[in-house]
Amino acid sequence: MHVYWKNETATNDTIRDGWLYTGDIVKIDEEGFVFILDRKKDMIIVNGLNVYPRDIDEVMFKHPKVVEVCTIGIPDEKQGESVKTFVVVKPGETLTADEVISFCREQLAPYKVPRFVEFVDAVPRTAVGKADRKVLKEQELSKLKK
Repeated sequence: MHVYWKNETATNDTIRDGWLYTGDIVKIDEEGFVFILDRKKDMIIVNGLNVYPRDIDEVMFKHPKVVEVCTIGIPDEKQGESVKTFVVVKPGETLTADEVISFCREQLAPYKVPRFVEFVDAVPRTAVGKADRKVLKEQELSKLKK
């Protein structure tokens, strides 16, 4: 890739010194295998600490009552951002925010544990079927503006 078509700003932000900066956060193990951990633009900064939403999502997917989950960062005056998790509960099951938070406390560092939990009927999806964090974040920001 050489340029974004008719978008010099995106080209300058993404291509530097011949390298394509995708925004993916990866880990390379000792054998050279590459693991995609998350996207830089999705990262949540809590008191200066990096929180990858995918870490919380993967923990919540282990919960036997959870069908879908999507985690975002929301503005927080004291911490910079707070962790908020959107949860879809399996039909016929019940789950409380306290149960979600307690479940996360058992498996995550304290700064990664969601401060806010919202139960939803469905998580918005992108055209390719991925959970759409951008839509959730926009919805949250519009709530804050009201």
